[in-house]
Amino acid sequence: MLRTGLAALAVAMTAGMTMAQTPKAPWESDILPPVLAWHGASERLVAPPSDPWITPSERTGLTASPDYAETRAWLEKLDAASPLIRMESFGTSPEGRDLLVVYASKDGAKLDPSKPVLLVQAGIHPGEIDGKDAGMMLLRDIAFHGKDALLDKVNLVFVPIFSVDGHERASPYSRPNQRGPAIQGWRHTAQNLNLNRDYGKLDAPEMRAMIGLINRVKPDLYMDVHVTDGEDYQYDITYGWAGYQGDFARSKATSGWLDQTYLPATEAGLKAAGHIPGQLVFALDDRDPKKGLGASPASLRYSNGYGDAARIATVLVENHSLKPYRQRVLGTYVLIEESLKLLARGGAALRAAEQQDRAERPAVVKANFGTSFGGGGKPLHTVSFLGVQYETYDSPASGRKEIRWLGKPDPEPWLLPLYTSEPALDLTPAKAYWISSAKPDVIERLRIHGVAMETLAAPRTVSVDMIRFTAPKLATHASEGHVEITAGPVTHKTRTVTFPAGSVRVPTDQPLGEMVTLLLEPESDESFFAWGMFPEVLQRVEYIEGYAIAPLAEKMLAADPALKAAFEARLAGDPKFAADPDARLAWFYERTPYYDDHYRLYPVGREL
Repeated sequence: MLRTGLAALAVAMTAGMTMAQTPKAPWESDILPPVLAWHGASERLVAPPSDPWITPSERTGLTASPDYAETRAWLEKLDAASPLIRMESFGTSPEGRDLLVVYASKDGAKLDPSKPVLLVQAGIHPGEIDGKDAGMMLLRDIAFHGKDALLDKVNLVFVPIFSVDGHERASPYSRPNQRGPAIQGWRHTAQNLNLNRDYGKLDAPEMRAMIGLINRVKPDLYMDVHVTDGEDYQYDITYGWAGYQGDFARSKATSGWLDQTYLPATEAGLKAAGHIPGQLVFALDDRDPKKGLGASPASLRYSNGYGDAARIATVLVENHSLKPYRQRVLGTYVLIEESLKLLARGGAALRAAEQQDRAERPAVVKANFGTSFGGGGKPLHTVSFLGVQYETYDSPASGRKEIRWLGKPDPEPWLLPLYTSEPALDLTPAKAYWISSAKPDVIERLRIHGVAMETLAAPRTVSVDMIRFTAPKLATHASEGHVEITAGPVTHKTRTVTFPAGSVRVPTDQPLGEMVTLLLEPESDESFFAWGMFPEVLQRVEYIEGYAIAPLAEKMLAADPALKAAFEARLAGDPKFAADPDARLAWFYERTPYYDDHYRLYPVGREL
């Protein structure tokens, strides 16, 4: 009945509506908390109705966002009218749409490599589309309204809609916790993949195209624009990076530049424009806002975790979902503009920091940070947090106390503990990893990442350390198109292996060596193995019949006193084993040369 009622409401809301006359969206009802009042200097950025280059979103008062076709048409018109703007396709989506990239530059068809590059990506989650409309406004102002000086020393690369198919699965109901735009895209792609879980594994054609674009334009600063969920607070533009404030950063020099140079400069610009910037944090408990905050280091599957491992300064922007779309778009515009200004005067220092990080070869790679924020451990420190007043009430629907935000800034800052998760695993990188030509898909994913490798022209026999799993565990449900596997305990053994022609040797003595370790060490929760890309090694394909193994086992007992003692000890210590005839015979089978030597053997060699 609920579905029927909502469907009827949707038809009534959308019938006859146009871009300028948008449907009444769910956020205009009473399901979201009251809006905090806001006005800021950035409101002057909005073009007047008479401006021939007013953007489609500005025509609605920044309450709605154009669809793919209208976005593309507007950008094509801008491209044709301005020598500073050039738009291309950098890939194709599963449903056949072009992935669009816009270059804003004074360099012509080829970017000057001496200039810093800012890559701004909007719409990785299409319902969170603030970056698209902010970027279109800024491109207009660069092309026609006197802001072309922003490009004197910097180049801007702008992806208006990353997940284009999800962008077109649009509805007023895609983001129930978010205040605008009126129609929002869907979080996942047409293949039901979350692109912001795909940076390491590279399943989606969109993500493969994006990593290709990154490797071509070589951004000095990569900005990924989102909208957050969760509790209410006063901040409108929050942002951060892996290793924020130096905690567990892989790219420590780059993280230091972001902490010490980028953060104060962009915060000052946002505040001057009337916005309230804040650190990217999440509530430990959405029903107890004062319990504390979490700022966990980012895993490789996320944009900022990828950037940290790839040695690219990467800023994850999470605009506050409960702020009006107009406010969020304007704040994003300011953040992009301030980033361009900062790169113009400080890009050389950022490049030096990134080069320093690319020269690092860590002896230990921290891994498996998990998803918690530190639980009951000691917090990193206490932070001052600009909260919003709230109350709790007994909900007859949930049967428990729920929180009700009151739409009023708390006059006193909250002093809250800030937690972070710590790595659960220390990995020792191999000197190199050997991958058989029998795993072309794994090799291809590494190539797309830009990993350096040697491809064997002829078979080669080498001595390598090999890992065997003793108790791997499959997940009970699918995740992002895979059934994940936890490696569990492993054993190591040196073996002589002949790798066929087409196999590769992947050294870790390279800028992406830490990423290679995370992807190829199977105990890493970001590895190709953990994502379920080596399921075949968990499958036994040959067996022995009881009529053959039983007499063989009897001969083994008679011939080997040590084996007999071990068997008897197992019988005495494990009643379940002793009562299971098949398990007893399997115990002997595993100790014969007939047993499958490749069962549970990870087929990636480790050169030590």
